[in-house]
Amino acid sequence: MDGGLHIALAAEPLFYVLGVPITNALVTELFVGVVVVTLAFFIGRNPRLIPGRLQTAFEWLFEFVLDMMEKTLENRALARKFFPLIMSIFIFVLALNWFEFLPFVGSVGFWHGEEFVPLLRTPTTDLNFTLALAAIAYLVIEVTGIVVLGFLRYGSKFVTLNQGVIGFFMGLIELVSNLARLISFSFRLFGNIFAGEVLIAVAAYFLPVGLPLPVMLFEVFVGLVQAAIFALLTLVFIKIAITQPHGKEATAH
Repeated sequence: MDGGLHIALAAEPLFYVLGVPITNALVTELFVGVVVVTLAFFIGRNPRLIPGRLQTAFEWLFEFVLDMMEKTLENRALARKFFPLIMSIFIFVLALNWFEFLPFVGSVGFWHGEEFVPLLRTPTTDLNFTLALAAIAYLVIEVTGIVVLGFLRYGSKFVTLNQGVIGFFMGLIELVSNLARLISFSFRLFGNIFAGEVLIAVAAYFLPVGLPLPVMLFEVFVGLVQAAIFALLTLVFIKIAITQPHGKEATAH
């Protein structure tokens, strides 16, 4: 068996259910999801009138995010509606990004022939996961634009028949740009986290003493930034979606 450096671009299947592969990234995603939901339940089940330090920290964080969303969307009601989505995206992606630094992730597994298959793999290094998460965010953005503006008014951002040839092609460019968000969303998160994982693996392989620690600390910061970027881009694109075609802001109902 080769004990050298092993880097797998795709998530490895662990077993199959009705012909559907259950990968190590999917198992990790489900495990982290259960952990996050369980912690959220125990932290938020008994809020106190006079909060302790932990409750105060969470209240400050949530209020900060809610105020930022209100300033972006220019509507308190909309901010409150989308707060669970934006905060859930940030917390879940952050938890997944930081999960890779636990010692048993990537190191515990089994040998399949001459290939080592880890039981757990960071889902954000799997393009299937980032595409699925981007698709959810993209769907929410488009549906929000249609619900707030109406189908015809929202569609007029992309199909403009009364503004001449230039306006028509500008609408097509906007449509292509809108569709490209799905790709940019997924590849940005996947590329940054996967590259960081590869960098840590290379550093640990060639210089296991000393070098991996500063690289890991940097990647902890990158994981935080990428989680924030994904959540903020979702918020910004929601703002763009509810903006009137001629620049007048839509009012939430």
